[in-house]
Amino acid sequence: MLSKQEFKAKWSSLHSDAETKGIVGAWLNISYRFGLICTLLRISPNALTYLGLLGAIGTALTAQTWWSILFLVFSLFCDGIDGSVAIFQQRDSKWGATLDSVVDRISEALWLYALYVIGIPAYLCIALWLVASIQEYMRARVSSLGVKDLGLVTFTERPVRASFIFIVLIAWQLDLPGIEIATWAFLGASLFSAISVMRFAYSRLR
Repeated sequence: MLSKQEFKAKWSSLHSDAETKGIVGAWLNISYRFGLICTLLRISPNALTYLGLLGAIGTALTAQTWWSILFLVFSLFCDGIDGSVAIFQQRDSKWGATLDSVVDRISEALWLYALYVIGIPAYLCIALWLVASIQEYMRARVSSLGVKDLGLVTFTERPVRASFIFIVLIAWQLDLPGIEIATWAFLGASLFSAISVMRFAYSRLR
């Protein structure tokens, strides 16, 4: 069983030697504890990945109810700890990383489908998914080409994207105005983020 220090060191090495202080360190402390709980309950990292997908399906199927918000939180939580649990259990693998990435893209499509159900135009939901997928693909592709320092953090990372959908679902339940306008604004921010990642990647590959 890994100690907390070994766990953080392993996480850092898998994330381009990222620092494990501040908010990241606090999250890793939580992840470490859940790693222990999941180990005691014999829950595997891949099982958490699939549970996250089930949560995303639940979000899509219950989009017009308050349950969708709970399912969204559950989905994001499982997605947030599966990698950490894999490190804790010393079961991190290339297959697990690939499965996690594929499920992430499917889950985001399901989250955005929930926005379509509550009235956001389909083309806008598709555009959000495409931009997010392109950004994540660029990161993965550049990493596969040997660039290890693609550590640019944008303001529309996956947790932020999930938080935006969370806010929109609540706003819809409360019948607040401006949801579609806010979605357009978030698409603009997402495009800016994707371009930032592209420029950063270009600076490392040229």
